[in-house]
Amino acid sequence: MQKYDIAAYVWPAYTGDETRTRIFWQDGIGEWQTVRDSKMMPPLWGFVNEADPAVMEKEIETATNYGVNVFIYDWYWYDGRPFLENCLNDGFLKAKNHEKMRFYLMWANHDATTCWDRRTYDICEEVVWKGSVDLATFKFICERIIKRYFSHPCYYKINGCPVFQIYDLQNLLDGLGGLEKTKEALLWFRQRVKDFGFADLHLMITRWGEGILNISGVDRSIAKPSREVILDMGFDSMTNYQFVHLTDMNRDYLEILADINNIYKCYENFQIPYFPHVSVGWNNNPRHTRPCSPVVKNNTPENFARALENAKKYLERNNLPAPLITVNSWNEWTETSYLEPDIKYGYSYLEKIKEKFC
Repeated sequence: MQKYDIAAYVWPAYTGDETRTRIFWQDGIGEWQTVRDSKMMPPLWGFVNEADPAVMEKEIETATNYGVNVFIYDWYWYDGRPFLENCLNDGFLKAKNHEKMRFYLMWANHDATTCWDRRTYDICEEVVWKGSVDLATFKFICERIIKRYFSHPCYYKINGCPVFQIYDLQNLLDGLGGLEKTKEALLWFRQRVKDFGFADLHLMITRWGEGILNISGVDRSIAKPSREVILDMGFDSMTNYQFVHLTDMNRDYLEILADINNIYKCYENFQIPYFPHVSVGWNNNPRHTRPCSPVVKNNTPENFARALENAKKYLERNNLPAPLITVNSWNEWTETSYLEPDIKYGYSYLEKIKEKFC
């Protein structure tokens, strides 16, 4: 058994099997279209369909051989139905070797906008689908997730509790009607998880920088610091999704790591566990037709290894409920933060994970 759980986020848009993706990527290959058209660093494996179980068998084998033993699937619900589930349902779960890897869901409940459409992003960013949901939809989503995913033997659990991560706390509050109603909804979710025979739900929040949230659930603003809201709502743990949410990324990677280490120190004193996070890099230019910033500099495999070492030390000096490190990401090619091999570095980022944790 591997001593550490290295969990990489999976952006499930590298397939054309979801027909609604044609709104953003009309060629039918998902966001590979953006990668191809931007002429950024091409993938070593080519523009593969990650909803194909044969493709996922290769990716699972590679990931686990190098120490990545958990996939965190970005999971979406838009316009009354799931979006981009194909990679998980048809690719990962139908792969013959999927039992070698565990997975859990991060509900990416942000709005879907035209930022995914390279043709129009630099002209105007507009909302296509709202990410917030009302209580009836929330309950429907939870029931579906419990039955379809939590009960799967490969679903990642902490102390017997299935892990469910939420990305956008403000959207959650807005949809469910404010702080008190959201707390009630989450308590209901916990009870339903217990009704299905689990010890409890492990509810994880995606931590951004410290901010102020509107907790009223309506247009008039009743504000509260995000750290207080996280505690009020009874989350079991927190982690990050990307360094870009925490600090200025338009500089050298080692300067960024100095900031992240200070953030680690702050989180050591937080009242709920923080699972350390490492991002490979950041460069969102593939989604743009003209240059934009920020762009991380000097995020070489060697410097990435320093970030891994910092996260490992954080784990070792804190008594956390699981030996979990989250990584952005397995395949965020259009944000240029990926572990999948490219033609420049090959498998070097994965090799650094293997050196540190296997």
